[in-house]
Amino acid sequence: MKVVLFNGSMRPNGNTNFALEEIAKVLNEENIETEILQIGNKPIRDCIACGGCATTGKCVFNDDVANEWIEKMKTADGFVIGSPVYFAHASGRLLSILDRVFYAGKKHFAGKVGASIVVARRAGGTFSQDCINKHLLLSNVIVASSTYWNIAYGKAPGEVLKDEEGMQTMRNLARNIAYVLKCLQAGKESGIMPPQLERRN
Repeated sequence: MKVVLFNGSMRPNGNTNFALEEIAKVLNEENIETEILQIGNKPIRDCIACGGCATTGKCVFNDDVANEWIEKMKTADGFVIGSPVYFAHASGRLLSILDRVFYAGKKHFAGKVGASIVVARRAGGTFSQDCINKHLLLSNVIVASSTYWNIAYGKAPGEVLKDEEGMQTMRNLARNIAYVLKCLQAGKESGIMPPQLERRN
Protein backbone atom coordinates (compact mmCIF):
# COMPACT_ATOMS: atom_id res chain seq x y z
CA MET A 1 0.00 0.00 0.00
CA LYS A 2 1.13 3.53 -0.71
CA VAL A 3 0.14 6.99 0.49
CA VAL A 4 1.15 10.11 -1.41
CA LEU A 5 1.57 13.31 0.60
CA PHE A 6 1.20 16.60 -1.27
CA ASN A 7 3.06 19.57 0.19
CA GLY A 8 1.29 22.75 -0.89
CA SER A 9 3.97 25.01 0.59
CA MET A 10 6.61 26.69 -1.54
CA ARG A 11 9.09 25.81 1.21
CA PRO A 12 10.15 22.17 0.87
CA ASN A 13 11.70 22.24 4.34
CA GLY A 14 9.09 24.34 6.10
CA ASN A 15 6.57 23.51 8.79
CA THR A 16 4.02 21.96 6.44
CA ASN A 17 6.64 19.48 5.30
CA PHE A 18 7.63 18.71 8.91
CA ALA A 19 3.98 17.86 9.67
CA LEU A 20 3.74 15.66 6.58
CA GLU A 21 6.97 13.91 7.55
CA GLU A 22 5.47 13.12 10.97
CA ILE A 23 2.53 11.46 9.23
CA ALA A 24 4.81 9.60 6.81
CA LYS A 25 6.94 8.27 9.67
CA VAL A 26 3.94 6.63 11.35
CA LEU A 27 2.63 5.27 8.05
CA ASN A 28 6.04 3.72 7.38
CA GLU A 29 5.91 2.10 10.82
CA GLU A 30 2.57 0.61 9.71
CA ASN A 31 4.35 -0.86 6.64
CA ILE A 32 2.76 1.63 4.28
CA GLU A 33 4.98 3.19 1.63
CA THR A 34 4.96 6.99 1.41
CA GLU A 35 6.13 9.69 -0.96
CA ILE A 36 6.08 13.44 -0.32
CA LEU A 37 5.59 15.60 -3.41
CA GLN A 38 6.45 19.30 -3.40
CA ILE A 39 4.41 21.98 -5.16
CA GLY A 40 7.62 23.91 -5.80
CA ASN A 41 8.03 27.62 -6.43
CA LYS A 42 7.40 27.83 -10.16
CA PRO A 43 4.32 29.66 -11.51
CA ILE A 44 1.01 27.81 -11.13
CA ARG A 45 -1.83 28.09 -13.62
CA ASP A 46 -5.52 28.42 -12.78
CA CYS A 47 -8.18 26.28 -14.43
CA ILE A 48 -9.52 28.08 -17.52
CA ALA A 49 -12.58 25.81 -17.91
CA CYS A 50 -11.51 24.75 -21.40
CA GLY A 51 -12.84 21.21 -20.97
CA GLY A 52 -9.76 19.66 -22.55
CA CYS A 53 -9.28 17.27 -19.65
CA ALA A 54 -12.68 15.66 -20.24
CA THR A 55 -11.28 13.44 -22.99
CA THR A 56 -7.66 13.03 -21.87
CA GLY A 57 -7.97 12.76 -18.08
CA LYS A 58 -5.17 15.27 -17.64
CA CYS A 59 -4.83 19.04 -17.65
CA VAL A 60 -4.00 20.78 -20.93
CA PHE A 61 -1.31 22.73 -19.08
CA ASN A 62 1.78 20.62 -18.55
CA ASP A 63 4.17 23.20 -17.12
CA ASP A 64 3.51 22.67 -13.41
CA VAL A 65 2.87 19.73 -11.06
CA ALA A 66 -0.83 19.11 -11.79
CA ASN A 67 -0.42 16.21 -14.23
CA GLU A 68 2.42 14.74 -12.18
CA TRP A 69 0.12 14.63 -9.15
CA ILE A 70 -2.67 13.01 -11.14
CA GLU A 71 -0.22 10.40 -12.41
CA LYS A 72 0.95 9.59 -8.87
CA MET A 73 -2.63 9.01 -7.74
CA LYS A 74 -3.18 6.30 -10.36
CA THR A 75 -1.27 3.81 -8.22
CA ALA A 76 -1.70 5.33 -4.73
CA ASP A 77 -4.08 3.88 -2.16
CA GLY A 78 -4.38 7.06 -0.15
CA PHE A 79 -3.21 10.65 0.08
CA VAL A 80 -2.72 13.61 2.39
CA ILE A 81 -2.87 17.22 1.22
CA GLY A 82 -0.96 19.75 3.31
CA SER A 83 -1.06 23.53 3.17
CA PRO A 84 0.30 26.51 5.04
CA VAL A 85 -2.24 29.14 6.07
CA TYR A 86 -1.98 32.51 4.28
CA PHE A 87 -4.32 35.39 5.24
CA ALA A 88 -6.51 32.88 7.11
CA HIS A 89 -6.99 30.61 4.08
CA ALA A 90 -5.20 27.76 2.33
CA SER A 91 -2.45 28.52 -0.17
CA GLY A 92 -3.96 29.98 -3.34
CA ARG A 93 -1.33 28.16 -5.37
CA LEU A 94 -2.40 24.85 -3.87
CA LEU A 95 -6.09 25.54 -4.46
CA SER A 96 -5.38 26.33 -8.12
CA ILE A 97 -3.63 22.97 -8.46
CA LEU A 98 -6.39 21.11 -6.61
CA ASP A 99 -9.11 22.62 -8.82
CA ARG A 100 -7.33 21.24 -11.88
CA VAL A 101 -6.18 17.94 -10.38
CA PHE A 102 -9.58 16.98 -8.99
CA TYR A 103 -11.43 18.09 -12.12
CA ALA A 104 -9.14 16.27 -14.53
CA GLY A 105 -8.20 13.29 -12.36
CA LYS A 106 -11.13 12.89 -10.01
CA LYS A 107 -11.53 9.16 -10.73
CA HIS A 108 -8.03 8.49 -9.41
CA PHE A 109 -8.96 9.96 -6.01
CA ALA A 110 -12.43 8.44 -5.74
CA GLY A 111 -12.82 5.57 -3.28
CA LYS A 112 -9.38 6.15 -1.79
CA VAL A 113 -8.51 7.28 1.72
CA GLY A 114 -7.65 10.97 1.92
CA ALA A 115 -7.05 13.70 4.46
CA SER A 116 -6.01 17.32 4.68
CA ILE A 117 -3.71 19.06 7.13
CA VAL A 118 -2.81 22.71 7.57
CA VAL A 119 -0.10 24.58 9.43
CA ALA A 120 -0.80 28.04 10.81
CA ARG A 121 1.02 30.66 12.76
CA ARG A 122 -2.17 31.50 14.64
CA ALA A 123 -5.57 31.81 12.90
CA GLY A 124 -7.45 30.49 9.88
CA GLY A 125 -6.72 26.81 10.36
CA THR A 126 -10.22 25.34 10.31
CA PHE A 127 -11.30 27.49 7.35
CA SER A 128 -8.20 26.49 5.40
CA GLN A 129 -8.79 22.82 6.09
CA ASP A 130 -12.42 23.18 5.06
CA CYS A 131 -11.36 24.68 1.70
CA ILE A 132 -9.22 21.63 0.96
CA ASN A 133 -11.78 19.15 2.27
CA LYS A 134 -14.37 20.36 -0.21
CA HIS A 135 -12.30 18.81 -3.00
CA LEU A 136 -12.28 15.49 -1.12
CA LEU A 137 -15.95 15.48 -0.18
CA LEU A 138 -17.04 16.24 -3.74
CA SER A 139 -14.90 13.43 -5.16
CA ASN A 140 -16.10 10.31 -3.32
CA VAL A 141 -12.99 10.23 -1.13
CA ILE A 142 -13.07 8.30 2.16
CA VAL A 143 -11.98 11.10 4.47
CA ALA A 144 -9.85 10.18 7.48
CA SER A 145 -9.91 12.25 10.64
CA SER A 146 -7.93 12.50 13.86
CA THR A 147 -8.42 13.30 17.53
CA TYR A 148 -8.63 17.05 16.85
CA TRP A 149 -8.64 19.36 13.83
CA ASN A 150 -5.75 18.38 11.55
CA ILE A 151 -3.90 21.60 12.35
CA ALA A 152 -0.44 22.27 13.73
CA TYR A 153 1.04 25.60 14.76
CA GLY A 154 4.38 27.19 14.05
CA LYS A 155 6.02 30.11 12.27
CA ALA A 156 9.79 29.61 11.99
CA PRO A 157 10.87 26.41 10.19
CA GLY A 158 10.82 23.53 12.66
CA GLU A 159 8.70 25.40 15.20
CA VAL A 160 5.74 23.16 14.41
CA LEU A 161 7.59 20.24 16.01
CA LYS A 162 7.19 22.00 19.37
CA ASP A 163 3.41 21.85 19.03
CA GLU A 164 2.93 18.63 20.99
CA GLU A 165 -0.82 18.36 20.47
CA GLY A 166 -0.46 19.21 16.78
CA MET A 167 2.14 16.48 16.26
CA GLN A 168 0.01 14.03 18.23
CA THR A 169 -2.91 14.91 15.95
CA MET A 170 -0.75 14.18 12.90
CA ARG A 171 0.37 10.82 14.29
CA ASN A 172 -3.20 9.81 15.17
CA LEU A 173 -4.33 10.86 11.70
CA ALA A 174 -1.67 8.57 10.22
CA ARG A 175 -2.83 5.68 12.40
CA ASN A 176 -6.42 6.20 11.28
CA ILE A 177 -5.36 6.31 7.62
CA ALA A 178 -3.41 3.07 8.07
CA TYR A 179 -6.35 1.43 9.84
CA VAL A 180 -8.85 2.34 7.13
CA LEU A 181 -6.48 1.25 4.36
CA LYS A 182 -5.97 -2.11 6.02
CA CYS A 183 -9.71 -2.54 6.55
CA LEU A 184 -10.36 -1.79 2.88
CA GLN A 185 -7.70 -4.28 1.85
CA ALA A 186 -9.14 -6.94 4.17
CA GLY A 187 -12.59 -6.27 2.78
CA LYS A 188 -11.44 -6.77 -0.80
CA GLU A 189 -9.65 -9.97 0.16
CA SER A 190 -12.94 -11.18 1.69
CA GLY A 191 -14.86 -10.40 -1.47
CA ILE A 192 -16.35 -7.09 -0.35
CA MET A 193 -16.07 -4.79 -3.34
CA PRO A 194 -16.54 -1.00 -3.55
CA PRO A 195 -20.15 0.12 -3.99
CA GLN A 196 -21.60 0.75 -7.43
CA LEU A 197 -22.67 4.37 -7.15
CA GLU A 198 -25.49 6.12 -8.94
CA ARG A 199 -24.33 8.78 -11.37
CA ARG A 200 -25.87 12.05 -12.43
CA ASN A 201 -27.26 12.12 -15.97
